[in-house]
Amino acid sequence: MTIKQAMVLAAGLGTRMRPITDTMPKPLVKIGGKPMIDYSLDALKQAGVEVAAVNVHHFADQMETHLKTYSGLDVLISDEREALLNNGGGIVKGLTLLGRDTIFVMNADLFWIGEKPGELSNLDRLAGFFDPERMDMAMLCVRIEDTTGHNGVNDFSIGPDGRLTRYRDDQSNPVVYAGAFAMKPEFLDDAPRDPFNINIYFDKAISRGRLYGMMMDGHWLTVGTPEAVGEAEETIRRFRTFA
Repeated sequence: MTIKQAMVLAAGLGTRMRPITDTMPKPLVKIGGKPMIDYSLDALKQAGVEVAAVNVHHFADQMETHLKTYSGLDVLISDEREALLNNGGGIVKGLTLLGRDTIFVMNADLFWIGEKPGELSNLDRLAGFFDPERMDMAMLCVRIEDTTGHNGVNDFSIGPDGRLTRYRDDQSNPVVYAGAFAMKPEFLDDAPRDPFNINIYFDKAISRGRLYGMMMDGHWLTVGTPEAVGEAEETIRRFRTFA
């Protein structure tokens, strides 16, 4: 399966990145010479996505200006200037711009490097892994030892078949959510139109035995503070050196 549409979450205030985000949105902060959001957009484009809805709020004009210059994807703006909708509400609003086929949902400030050349990308593999007959959502997961900038807290435990449970309930095989998942839009048809956290639907999928995870290749980065920028860039330099 090739997934051809995506929702990219890019509207947050980036408060922990201040003072950098006092003058620019977090997704445009450059890491290794590239705005963070471009890592996500590049991964989507490589996987065959054709249309991506991106929500904007903080320094929305800067975001729109940058996205207009991005080539290779039809980028649609989901405007949250009036009010932030949290990640769940942001997805629901963004879905109104997209079709009913399967979508990727990605964070604009989480990304990975170091996929194996010549092999299927993480998103290509995730598209092939997602089975709507058995799954409500299929998410990319990563081991803590393969992350930079993470807070050290595990999110889920993954079973032999990829089924996920909350780590707090089962600590047998811990993984971290890597900021990308696939789903059918209809899973959110009953969702509120107000701000809410998408974790509500992660838990709904778990309760139905239909939240699955797939281990990603490479190394995952999250940049939450100004101090973390240098750490992330050192990780990128290290991977480029040994590539």
